[in-house]
Amino acid sequence: MDYFKFKRANLEPENGDLLISEPFLPDPNFSRTVVLMCEHNKEGSLGFVLNKSANIYLGDILPEAEKWEKEVFIGGPVQQDTLHFVHRAGDIIEGGVELKRGLFWGGNYEQLLLMIENNQIDPDAFKFFIGYSGWSSGQLVDELKENSWIVSRNVEISQVFDTKPDQLWKAALERIGGRYKVYSNYPVDPRLN
Repeated sequence: MDYFKFKRANLEPENGDLLISEPFLPDPNFSRTVVLMCEHNKEGSLGFVLNKSANIYLGDILPEAEKWEKEVFIGGPVQQDTLHFVHRAGDIIEGGVELKRGLFWGGNYEQLLLMIENNQIDPDAFKFFIGYSGWSSGQLVDELKENSWIVSRNVEISQVFDTKPDQLWKAALERIGGRYKVYSNYPVDPRLN
């Protein structure tokens, strides 16, 4: 398997960066995933898998959103009894953390529910997650050193919200370009090549 390990800079992620799983990451929770980083510091790291559908809609979880046909994603294997969101609705939701210009994480949940119920916000400006991806202190840095992840700072907000989930992993690698564009075409199982 060492043949498929790739040398790359040990770039640590910042808020709003993408973590793209290396082509042959064996962990089923993160195989061919793209994670939006929301927090990375010496205490640990937190993000949301952008391209793993939970196969449910927001209205299945929240009665206030029954009119929204908004897909919910599995943000990661941690605390899957919690609901999180990112959005590009600007500061109309109080308390959101701006990850990158125009990309926000969370905010006032009660305000969000009221705005959903009153049809005051665009569903396409939001992405919802059950659970999250979390790493303890130093864990993500170790995984980066093992080349389990590729860090991308070249993030377009439309990539997060508009790229089809089953195309996001490939599109994120292609966006980086160079050798990563080649990685995007690797088969899931290298024995099939």
